[in-house]
Amino acid sequence: MSLPARFNFAEHLFALNRGRADRIAYIDDRGTLGYGQLEDRARRLAAALKAAGVRREERVLLLMLDNNDWPVSFLGCLYAGIVPVAVNTLLTPEDYAYMLDHSRAQAALVSGALLPTLQDAMGRGAHELQALIVSQPTGALPDNAQAFDDAIAKAEPLAAPANTASDDPGFWLYSSGSTGKPKGTVHTHANLWWTAELYGKPVLALTEDDVCFSAAKMYFAYGLGNALTFPLTVGATVVLMAERPTPDATFRRWTEHKPTVFFGAPTGFAGMLASPRLPARDTVALRMCSSAGEALPGEIAQRFKAHYGCEIIDGIGSTEMLHIFISNRPGDVRYGTTGKPVDGYEVELRGEDGRPVPDGEVGDLYIRGPSSALMYWTNREKSRDTFQGGWTKSGDKYTRDADGYFTYAGRSDDMLKVSGIYVSPFEVEATLMQHPAVLEAAVIGKEDAEGLTKTKAFVVLKDGRSATEDELKAFVKERLAPYKYPRFLEFVSELPKTATGKIQRFRLREREKQA
Repeated sequence: MSLPARFNFAEHLFALNRGRADRIAYIDDRGTLGYGQLEDRARRLAAALKAAGVRREERVLLLMLDNNDWPVSFLGCLYAGIVPVAVNTLLTPEDYAYMLDHSRAQAALVSGALLPTLQDAMGRGAHELQALIVSQPTGALPDNAQAFDDAIAKAEPLAAPANTASDDPGFWLYSSGSTGKPKGTVHTHANLWWTAELYGKPVLALTEDDVCFSAAKMYFAYGLGNALTFPLTVGATVVLMAERPTPDATFRRWTEHKPTVFFGAPTGFAGMLASPRLPARDTVALRMCSSAGEALPGEIAQRFKAHYGCEIIDGIGSTEMLHIFISNRPGDVRYGTTGKPVDGYEVELRGEDGRPVPDGEVGDLYIRGPSSALMYWTNREKSRDTFQGGWTKSGDKYTRDADGYFTYAGRSDDMLKVSGIYVSPFEVEATLMQHPAVLEAAVIGKEDAEGLTKTKAFVVLKDGRSATEDELKAFVKERLAPYKYPRFLEFVSELPKTATGKIQRFRLREREKQA
């Protein structure tokens, strides 16, 4: 399996689908976009950006809600050899000011609803844009901006794709900035192809008859694969949703558009199962679901399958590896595990001495595979720490059993050492969530009166359900080794989370320090 030296991923997708010009590629809140329209609009946007003075390999900030203009923007940039920098739509002006300066973006593609935030960001620095193109404007545009539809209408489709190499920088994604400034993760044109060939086709087995719907937005690596790379590789249809993926918003798309494959995250699945408006099995068309972002508790997966008769295949990916590299497979799901390595990827668990650990022991997760990012832009130190001689250090802790299945133990910086033994916060959280009254749980370390680290659990109860501290502590004691049960337990109304729904345990640790 290999690629030619010269390769442009946008042209690759367009060529695959030229026999499907009238087939629907995307459905958003305003209408549909056929495969022929997708190519035409993307090539026109490519021409518009070049006409505005944006040159090959220069960056363009892509700050856009999930709608039909998003894939047009992303693929239009790739077609022209311009590098889209897809960014989270929930950040602050300060964040965007940093990203504009760090990426040295020469243009921005922005949703009208987000234009005021971007303008605020632009006013915080000296960085100037050559072009500002606004999708679905909500009011009068500034003098230096033009409407997305107008920019496309004025341009003729770019005649030919940029003659890019497979290993040319194709696009950026910013990784989490929870431990400092977000890191600009540089991916190639080839990396998109590799994730489709190694995971999208063999594991998901999508066909052109599938309708895909991803709760994870396209500015995330997970959502980009789910809603663009994988479905467009096989000619499937994609449902896009601009609003937040609340249970009710998700249910509406399930029942109105009948997606056959849904991509979510553990927090979302838990919230949907707890909703009194959970749709009946006969009102949806789901054949398979995927989960990533955090490890999926087995109890949630089993309840979901009991209701819908539909498996959730849990997997782990990362911004640095672009998509999932360890996964359960349809028909081979071991609940509570993340599955086995995806073919084409090598996985090792290493101890603190850097050597492989035996089965059953917790180790740091390292991955080697062809979809790894090139680097973190202008961050040599962190690049060298993460990308190590072909291996990528994930920052996750895992165990592997004798059958080769991997089980999540937590982020490296979240692991606890209790009585001299490592304790996985996730293991305790997953056990708490087996209790019928518990909706969510997060576990951190807390020093007791003698200065020793013990586990503390923050618990969110389901609406209308009750439980006591002693009851939940006893519940965990019955199921885990005695030293793992939470010595401290606090009931809360909600847990702090990232925009992707990941629990921010560091915020709970900060709260404890201030208490």
